[in-house]
Amino acid sequence: MTLVRKPAPQFDAPAVINGDEIEENFTLAQFKGNKYVVLFFYPKDFTFVCPTEIFAFQEKLAEFESRGVQVIGVSTDSEDTHMAWLATPKDKGGIHGVTYPLVADTAKTIAQNYGVLGGEYSYNDEGDVIFNGVPVALRATFLIDKDGIVRHSTINDLPLGRNIDEMIRLVDALQYTEANGEVCPANWEKGKEAMSATREGVASYLASH
Repeated sequence: MTLVRKPAPQFDAPAVINGDEIEENFTLAQFKGNKYVVLFFYPKDFTFVCPTEIFAFQEKLAEFESRGVQVIGVSTDSEDTHMAWLATPKDKGGIHGVTYPLVADTAKTIAQNYGVLGGEYSYNDEGDVIFNGVPVALRATFLIDKDGIVRHSTINDLPLGRNIDEMIRLVDALQYTEANGEVCPANWEKGKEAMSATREGVASYLASH
């Protein structure tokens, strides 16, 4: 079931902030009312596709921040593993230099509440708990507005890296619609024409494109 148009599930978990500091009780709630949030899940520290995405978010961090957006990464690794990865140089397979928060979802409850855990728990014939699938988060991204409502979500399978520029475009589209009351058509980008959500508005837009 989609979380879009629903309140984002809250969490209180350890996170590494500023690249070198552990905050034991990092919450999503602290941003409600004052910041948009791009919350992204990735499978695992010390892997291959994940650092390309993590650095891609870091490279665009100033653009997100200029739009009032807090970027937050989450995986099922521990905060100690996050810290070790952050302390490892880029040329040694690490992510040194990343400054936005990385949350430790060791209990896997955050991923489960967001519906992005790569499998599910069940029971075998003997009544023992088993896990079917992969016990890590899929590559999921959520755009959460200032009211704490999920406005966009995407979920990729493990081999499929995401497009960070698309997330910036979606932030721009959301902020435009909030400010202007218009809707954003296909392939809309900041600075381009939007349209009113009426038959006349759609007809006028299509006639001019």
